[in-house]
Amino acid sequence: MDRQEKGPSGAFPFVRHHGAVSGVTGSAHEWVVSDSASVLIDCGLFQGRDTGPGGASAGELAIDFDISRLQALVLTHVHIDHVGRVPWLLAAGFQGPIYCSLPSAKLLPIVLEDAFRLGISRQPDQVERFLTVLEQRLVPLPYDHWHAIDCSDGSEAEICLQRAGHILGSAYVSCRYRGDHVTVFSGDLGASHAPILPPPASPQGADVLVIESTYGDRRHEGRESRRQRLEAMLVRALADKGTLLIPAFSIGRTQELLYELEEIIHENRQRAMHPFLDWDELPIVLDSPLASRFSQVYRELSPYWEDEARERLAEGRRPLAFDQLLTVDGHEAHMRMVRHLAESARPAVVIAASGMCAGGRIVNYLRAMLGDKRHNVLFVGYQAAGTPGREIQRVGQGGRVRLEGEDVAIRAGVDTISGYSAHADQQDLLRFVSGMKHWPEEIRVVHGDGGAKQALRVELEMLYVEAGTRGRVYCPGS
Repeated sequence: MDRQEKGPSGAFPFVRHHGAVSGVTGSAHEWVVSDSASVLIDCGLFQGRDTGPGGASAGELAIDFDISRLQALVLTHVHIDHVGRVPWLLAAGFQGPIYCSLPSAKLLPIVLEDAFRLGISRQPDQVERFLTVLEQRLVPLPYDHWHAIDCSDGSEAEICLQRAGHILGSAYVSCRYRGDHVTVFSGDLGASHAPILPPPASPQGADVLVIESTYGDRRHEGRESRRQRLEAMLVRALADKGTLLIPAFSIGRTQELLYELEEIIHENRQRAMHPFLDWDELPIVLDSPLASRFSQVYRELSPYWEDEARERLAEGRRPLAFDQLLTVDGHEAHMRMVRHLAESARPAVVIAASGMCAGGRIVNYLRAMLGDKRHNVLFVGYQAAGTPGREIQRVGQGGRVRLEGEDVAIRAGVDTISGYSAHADQQDLLRFVSGMKHWPEEIRVVHGDGGAKQALRVELEMLYVEAGTRGRVYCPGS
């Protein structure tokens, strides 16, 4: 099927995909309601080898599709692969409102200020101008509320944001045409066992569903199992008085890790981790000014947390600001920390971005420590094809990786815990569909590697067969 084909009825509304069809990044999907009106769901950055249908890529960020009929932009959440090209969309002439959830509206300016500085300009006046325009365009919406889109040709279009459980503020988007036809865009759905946020509930139904498939071919470990593995890995990794490096996305994954680390330390307080180190003395280093800012916003928005997390706050615990958490801000302090941990025999855990090791402070740690077997690297999130993180994960200890033009030997240990992904696994994705009262007539599987997409497609088709329900499931662009 061509990406430009209309929906099952051959009429409006229909969906066009401008990203996340040949990989897991660059999410951008256009919900078209007439010849002159449409709504864009997300406008994300491409990473690794992922590309857009029009030629956009990690190295070519200009908008590569027609924006003349866009009436609005809806953002499912603020991860860079869903919002990173918003500055380029505005530069291309987009004049409409930008809708997102209330928590996302708090987080988005922080994310896009960083993206603007890195990708467009560090000039303070230009940054300020961009943030002013962004603030003028932002329209925060409450969850579970239908909002009418003001279409220039009078087309009847509404959107509703519902909790996705992926990161703070994440939403899946129900788009309703003429009060009847509903297209649901999943954005990124959260795992059922993730800490801090409640899991997503299925929508009532949909005529068309565009669903992510990042982990469409696997199941995550249970929460208790992964916490035990993390604890065991901490003990093992720090036995040689080295550093455990955890590349993590600044928002979502970092806060979940801090939450779990606080729980492990709390349960083991006043116990020895090693003969030379008590649990109470283990430093957790958060070396990411961006992640620190996000963690502060997470704390401010604790009413959006799930019950267990809020109970911990009521008990006087500080899951995202505990005593052993050290934050590193300026570049000089960061470089001093890298040198100190690389040269000393002080065990520590370092959490730093970027999550796929494609840049950011984690690269300095990797260049300083990958060649020393005392240290370990732990991956807790998805590594896209073509990124240094995927290569380190693939070749492991004994291999080599290219980091910012330097060929680096990997003597450090390398491990992965997939259960810490903030993405839904295959079972969660199937449950999202089966939980609907009205199952979609059409499901488009996007936002995944080829194998993951095809595996989820097969499982969804089997789900329909077993339920005796008719529906078409396919992968656009395949």
